[in-house]
Amino acid sequence: MTRIDRKFAALKADGKKAFVAYVMAGDPDYATSLEVVCGLPAAGVDIIELGMPFTDPMADGSTIQLAGQRALEGGQTLEKTLQMAREFRKQDDETPIVMMGYYNPIYNRGVDTFLVDARDAGIDGLIIVDLPPEEDDELCIPAQKMGLNFIRLATPTTDDARLPTVLQNTSGFVYYVSITGITGAASAQAQDVGPEVARIKTKTDLPVIVGFGIKTPDNARDIASVADGAVVGSAIVKLIEEGRSSADILSFVAGLAAGAHSVI
Repeated sequence: MTRIDRKFAALKADGKKAFVAYVMAGDPDYATSLEVVCGLPAAGVDIIELGMPFTDPMADGSTIQLAGQRALEGGQTLEKTLQMAREFRKQDDETPIVMMGYYNPIYNRGVDTFLVDARDAGIDGLIIVDLPPEEDDELCIPAQKMGLNFIRLATPTTDDARLPTVLQNTSGFVYYVSITGITGAASAQAQDVGPEVARIKTKTDLPVIVGFGIKTPDNARDIASVADGAVVGSAIVKLIEEGRSSADILSFVAGLAAGAHSVI
């Protein structure tokens, strides 16, 4: 079992839903970003999504696009993102870390080299939004052979004909994108998400976690009530953009986590 598998098993045993937080590695700088990441577990975060800054993040809205630009301008690299995971693992060997981003930086590093480095840094899973199932031999299969979960996105346009292909080599959990659009756009609505999550769960035993458009503790609670957990990214990254203190950011995260965890 991976850390992700163990985390969901523990949450299920406790009757709890998962709260997942996304931050862009290196935003606004390495030291501040590391401080926030290291504080996430104590704020109630069950799984950390660590963004890999990239110049052309086509699935992301302006908030995360700008976060990536700030990180790159501050000197963040893929190596520094892996180093951030190594530093985190010195204090926490339990909380899963999922690297989320695009294939180009991994391709440039070399898939085999990247996977060894990611495993050794304590990375547990990958979400690579621009690699469809048809390209599974490129990264997905090698990652799973290395012991990393490969987490796939399903969306409102993933119909019943497409869904089995999406799920075929997915592991860890399924990330359901609650809206048709980019990150940080419209708000997720539980009444729309619930039936889609139920449909996906008829085809897989994996947990289904919902992200995009979740901005408040109430949103997190409502989405967690119809799924196995909720992901928040842009709302957290926005506070970083505003220059808020790490304490303020982590306090906000704690409220979101409490919302998701309040579901029985």
